[in-house]
Amino acid sequence: MPEFAAISTPALLLDEERCRRNIARLRDHVHALGVGLRPHLKTCKNLEIARWCMESPTGPATVSTLAEAEYFAAGGVRDICYAVGITPDKLPRAAALRAGGVDLTLTLDSLEAARGLIAFARSRALVFPVVLETDCDGHRAGLAPDDPQLVILARMLRDAGQEVRGVLTHAGSAYDGGPPERLQALAEQERAAAVRAAEILRSAGFACPVVSVGSTPTAHFARSLEGTSEVRAGTHVFQDLVMRRLGVCALEDIALSVLATVIGRRTDGGLLLDAGWTALSRDRGGPGGFEEHGYGIVCDLDGRPYPGLCIRDTNQEHALARGPYTPPLPVGAKVRILPVHACATAACFDEYHLLRDGRVVARLSRCRGW
Repeated sequence: MPEFAAISTPALLLDEERCRRNIARLRDHVHALGVGLRPHLKTCKNLEIARWCMESPTGPATVSTLAEAEYFAAGGVRDICYAVGITPDKLPRAAALRAGGVDLTLTLDSLEAARGLIAFARSRALVFPVVLETDCDGHRAGLAPDDPQLVILARMLRDAGQEVRGVLTHAGSAYDGGPPERLQALAEQERAAAVRAAEILRSAGFACPVVSVGSTPTAHFARSLEGTSEVRAGTHVFQDLVMRRLGVCALEDIALSVLATVIGRRTDGGLLLDAGWTALSRDRGGPGGFEEHGYGIVCDLDGRPYPGLCIRDTNQEHALARGPYTPPLPVGAKVRILPVHACATAACFDEYHLLRDGRVVARLSRCRGW
């Protein structure tokens, strides 16, 4: 297609229609279940796309870095949850955001982190809103819902003049896959853990207005969100091969792709492309993922997959594509590669080439850094 001829590769392409459709699908689902959506902007890292997926131009939003918080705050977003455990060195930046009018909520799950926040807040006469992270599946961070430290933490923060807003959890184990029944069960487990933690805090005298849950798989497979206040998800905006493997989306829902150029052929027939791990990442997509799709599925310029053609190996600037049949594309021909993990692939780039009706209509920059 001549539309892509002048684009230097590797380049990141974003199909606007698919993106907006993905956003609307999850928003409609969680609204039907009676809660709001606090999208995780770590995936898109762009203000225009964020405005497509937030409930309003000012939020609410979730971020995973303070660089994201600062970038979106500069664009007018005012309700932001920093959903990574806070450390003392980051508190001056958090304080500056709040001083600038941003309702920034911080996350923590330990007495050590709480002491650091309290000491800083006392030295500056500040109040920080805090959510306590709850572990719903042993995947990563957080306290068990019935861990006595949950109430101890809340009391410590309240007694020091800080604001305890509620609880937050994330069912990261949903990315390990399984049948729909497993993902529905994990979604319910996530909901129940957050609601249980909130109930315990309320019985100890805390209002706990925030009961925050979410991952893209559990958000889509949830059948009830009773007792929660919001859902956080980010990958749903673009979708990817992990989400396809989990049954969250179809191949034609994936809005993101990497434009790459054929730079040679191996004697065994494999295609060499100019999009290595610095453009695709080396994310294998969880159990069984690599066997299914390698480091990405290779498509023609209309986004139609070549049957069985996947990225089977990567070096820093090279990718090797192989399949049952490898098309005899000449050096200089361009292809599109569907990402395994949209967040990881997008993080390799500074900008999107935005597609509308198959044509590039804009270039959208991405926030970078931490």
